[in-house]
Amino acid sequence: MILTVTPNPSLDRTYEVPSLDRGEVIRATGERMDPGGKGVNVSRAVAAAGQRTVAVLPLGGAPGALVADLLDAQGIEVAPVPVAGATRSNIALAESDGVLTKINAPGPELSAAEQELLLNTVHRQSHDADWIACCGSLPRGLAPAWYAEVVARAHAGGARIALDTSGPALLEALRERPDVVKPNAEELAEAVGRPLFTVGDAVKAAEELREMGARAVLASLGADGQLLVDGAGAWFGSARVDVVRSNVGAGDSSLAGFLIAGGSGPEALASAVAHGAAAVQLPGSVMPSPSDLDPAAVTVTAEVPVDRVLKEPVS
Repeated sequence: MILTVTPNPSLDRTYEVPSLDRGEVIRATGERMDPGGKGVNVSRAVAAAGQRTVAVLPLGGAPGALVADLLDAQGIEVAPVPVAGATRSNIALAESDGVLTKINAPGPELSAAEQELLLNTVHRQSHDADWIACCGSLPRGLAPAWYAEVVARAHAGGARIALDTSGPALLEALRERPDVVKPNAEELAEAVGRPLFTVGDAVKAAEELREMGARAVLASLGADGQLLVDGAGAWFGSARVDVVRSNVGAGDSSLAGFLIAGGSGPEALASAVAHGAAAVQLPGSVMPSPSDLDPAAVTVTAEVPVDRVLKEPVS
């Protein structure tokens, strides 16, 4: 079982539009409504793969009730933490050329009692978990050290933990040695405080995160592929993608694929790449099922192309 923790979940509305023209009336060609948040997406991808997952998340108001209903309809067990504030609603505008514009609401502020209830719920649900995936931004009220506390409690209980967050929350949590962290290129550059221009730059940054405490780093480099750096070495994975429809949740799908495949080594990286590549070819934040995966399109190598210039360098 994979337990996910999403401190700031959302109700996501995605509209497909021909183009985004400011000040004009835009007619959508398609629309979706999905439960959102990085950990929620990991649970959705795990469930789509036919494996058990439990989602811990604070929920409040009518949007929170709808998120719970949508997750239940997808076969995901929900461990809700009732909060006074309403769950946030986000909007994504997906243009036909693959450009995505997102409007994310701040979400409710959690009280001290709600924060402690969230921690206790994670502990209570973690006993049967093979992995705990803590994902996304922290809502108002939670200090940057909150994830560090979750990692410490998880390790004290013997659980493995994957962390997908950024900024001070990531840096604070590194001191508790999470088993794997999953930054994207921008988050990786932010963590080390310098730009990334090549795959080699990303490898060096991942190695620095390991020196700061991460036991393994699974880094998404967008169209360039993914990196896995751990105590056994470094691997680079990429996949052929025919058409990009939406990159919403692609990184979350990658993390799910990594954990589903055991959470370590090149085989898990191959699964991560396959899931991420499948996700970007689906609309909105649809998570791929096994039939959407194309393992034959994936390449994983220990010969990391360190001199390759990133298609999307981070300055």
